Amino acid sequence: MSTVSGLVGGHDVPEAVRSLTTLTDPDDVDLFTITTPAAADRSAEEWACAVLEHAGSRPARVLWRLMGLRLGPRHSPGHVQGWKIAARGANWLRVETASWYMTAQAVCLVEEGQVFISLSLRYDRPIAALAWGRRVGPHQQAIPGMLREAAGLMTT
Repeated sequence: MSTVSGLVGGHDVPEAVRSLTTLTDPDDVDLFTITTPAAADRSAEEWACAVLEHAGSRPARVLWRLMGLRLGPRHSPGHVQGWKIAARGANWLRVETASWYMTAQAVCLVEEGQVFISLSLRYDRPIAALAWGRRVGPHQQAIPGMLREAAGLMTT
């Protein structure tokens, strides 16, 4: 059985996750965690691909394009759903993208029994707060379902 929890705001994000982003003083941070026995059976890149490319991927990519985020090729080894792989470690992956008004980084960290997905945003122009404010609700509603769907994919 898998359970998902969410956390909004950078203050309570565990240091293990926070230390993997290079955005200093992000304007918006959220973290979603899925607890599942099979978490460590797959790499962080496999989890990121399952969440971003396979679980609800079309609506997410459309949203990112509408937000003006610059995306790379969908099926490139250097990208996950168009987000550039910026760095990786043994159990984590950081992807990033940007638009003319904001910079975004997502981190996937895999630990025994848990997968953490964090999104950090830096508002590079004042319009970013308004643009993200209109999309943050649907984002925060979609991620738990995408994590559950990804967990189902990862155990088959």
